[in-house]
Amino acid sequence: MGSFFLIFAGLLVSGIPIALALGIGGTAYLYLSGNGMMALMLPQRMMAGIDQFVLLTIPLFLLAGALMNVGGVTERIVAFARAMVGHRRGGMSSVSILSSGFFAGISGSATAEASALGTILIPTMSRQGMPPAYAAALIAVSSVMGPIIPPSITMIIYGVLSGASIGQLFLAGVVPGIGIAAGLLTYASWRARRDGFPVTERINGRARLAATKRTLPALILPLIILIGIKAGIFTPTEAAAVAVGYALLIGFIYRDLTVKRVWEALVATSLVSASILFITSMASIVSFVFTLEQVPTLIAQAMMSLTENPWIILLLLNIFLLILGMFLEPISILILTMPILLQFQAMIGMDPVQFGTMVVLNVVVGMATPPVGILLFIAAAISGEPVTRVIREALPLIGICLAILALIALIPPLTLFIPRSLF
Repeated sequence: MGSFFLIFAGLLVSGIPIALALGIGGTAYLYLSGNGMMALMLPQRMMAGIDQFVLLTIPLFLLAGALMNVGGVTERIVAFARAMVGHRRGGMSSVSILSSGFFAGISGSATAEASALGTILIPTMSRQGMPPAYAAALIAVSSVMGPIIPPSITMIIYGVLSGASIGQLFLAGVVPGIGIAAGLLTYASWRARRDGFPVTERINGRARLAATKRTLPALILPLIILIGIKAGIFTPTEAAAVAVGYALLIGFIYRDLTVKRVWEALVATSLVSASILFITSMASIVSFVFTLEQVPTLIAQAMMSLTENPWIILLLLNIFLLILGMFLEPISILILTMPILLQFQAMIGMDPVQFGTMVVLNVVVGMATPPVGILLFIAAAISGEPVTRVIREALPLIGICLAILALIALIPPLTLFIPRSLF
């Protein structure tokens, strides 16, 4: 398999998109290993990788988020968070974290969250007297809540690949998402007091009520999805369709949506969905190659030869996933490593829902982890600050996320209490 990794790394370094690097690397390996005839099966494997009904949830949830975004929901979420906590010292830092948590229940994507909220909040925090690098770091790390708090595109992919219940995975993401938000809010409050960030005027009760009324319909979307799935009213795929209908309904009721904006949302959703599904189909080639060469079994055997202690195996697995998360998209990581991950899950005997939550949190936190976490680069580009400065500000925030990750991996009830209570 060394030739595959060399080809894949070379293509990435040369600037080839990751989807093409996966497909070309997998195909080239088949020919170099004397299995060229197997390449005839690759189109079938690509189609099989995306020919799954539940994957319809991806474009539908993306469309629901895009409709709300073009309909002004992002601005209303920020206004609501500002009305609630904007009066605190350094209040815009708390507003940014709460806005990320609320937006996570709509978008399900970390990169979309960092781009949408960063454009609005990084300049606002800078004008309030906060260092731009700190503002960028806060947005980058807060955005990891996007794929954790339901609905989550990454959770859907994990459920499809592993067979775990998507509804239970959604519910299992609630506590980690709240834990990350609480930890970041605590740090932001301490940092505001330490550095003497300014205090802004408290918004009166009437303005708070108005902001709540404007934002509440968007904030209850995750509850509609979770309650509907739990009550058996609809499946996850049907829940995504309901989310689109709900986004259209509130958009036209509030007169925020127009035909032009709906078209913009459709175009944006088509581009992102095509990108995700293309990566999924190409990664299926590499998954086929890994299965053909029995890579999961070989890695599991190598790990067992080093240690049989499940705690050490768990630690090594988390480190491995965090490192992958720095370089690859979460969806690509899941498709590439799922056969290996299932082997490790069996070895350590962890519940599938807890294991899935831990894996997803790992690969998402990796997106904000230096040296090459994509969320850091997005936030740095918006702020205009050098990425090295943003990384220095992000390190304590990443430490909070890693502490939550450790708790999720070591304490099963944190992720399993809500799914087991409701299912």
